This record gives sequence, C-alpha cells and structure tokens, in this order.
Amino acid sequence: MTDALSLRPAADSLDAVERLLAANDLPTADVRENPGCFYALFDGDRRVGVGGIEVHGDAGLLRSVVVPESARGDGYGADLCTRLEVVAIEAGVDDLYLLTTTAAAFFAAQGYATVDRADVPAAIRETTQFASLCPDSATCMEKSLGSE
Repeated sequence: MTDALSLRPAADSLDAVERLLAANDLPTADVRENPGCFYALFDGDRRVGVGGIEVHGDAGLLRSVVVPESARGDGYGADLCTRLEVVAIEAGVDDLYLLTTTAAAFFAAQGYATVDRADVPAAIRETTQFASLCPDSATCMEKSLGSE
C-alpha cells in the first residue's frame, strides 16, 4: 500500500465494478439501478477495491465491498471500509448495516457487530440486497457511526 490511495466515484466504470463483484461471487443484478452508490479505491492508477454506500435517511447499507485477490492482505479492505464510512457520515448516516456470507470476521475486525435482521430499519430491509439478493443465511451486521 502506498500513500497514493484515493476513493473515487465509480459510476463511470460500472463494467469494472460488475466484473470484480462477479469474480468474487457477489451479486451484480442491481449495480446499474443505483450507480451513484459505488466507489473504487485506487492505489495510484491501480484499482484495489470497490464498494458501495446506499443512504436511506440516517441509516445506510454498506454493500459489495471487495478487494481483488491479488491485492488482499495489504490493508486495502480496511482502508476501503473506513473511507466508505466517511462517505456515509458525510451523507448523514448514523448507523451502517451490511450482509455478508463470507466476511463476518473481517467486518467484526472493522467494528461491526452481528444483529438480527428484524432489528434493521425497514428502509434497509427493503433494499434489493436485503429483500432478494442476499440469502437469509447471510450474517447481518451493524456499526454505529453517529456520535452518542
């Protein structure tokens, strides 16, 4: 990892977002329905991760966070999460939710805690990710971003 990390909107590179998600068995069906929510993390000119933030009032959905296999283990995933959380905070999000089938330990290390799906705000439960793309067996997690 270098000092040249930057988070950039990915609306103009959705093909690359979809390829990276598909290569990592993450859903791509709704990527083009909400293109403005996606961001790419770059190390210089090299794309080292993508992820998204859906804002629903003061709640948000962290989604589709992935780092290419070749860039794993270098801290890009944690950096990407931190930067996406800043985007969420700037958009007025107090609580950020996610679903994961394979990365619960990673997200726990980033400060996310497992919560029951029933305790998630309705606006988040009604997203495509919750309603149809992620299986009921996915781990639901939450992180408070707001000051308490």
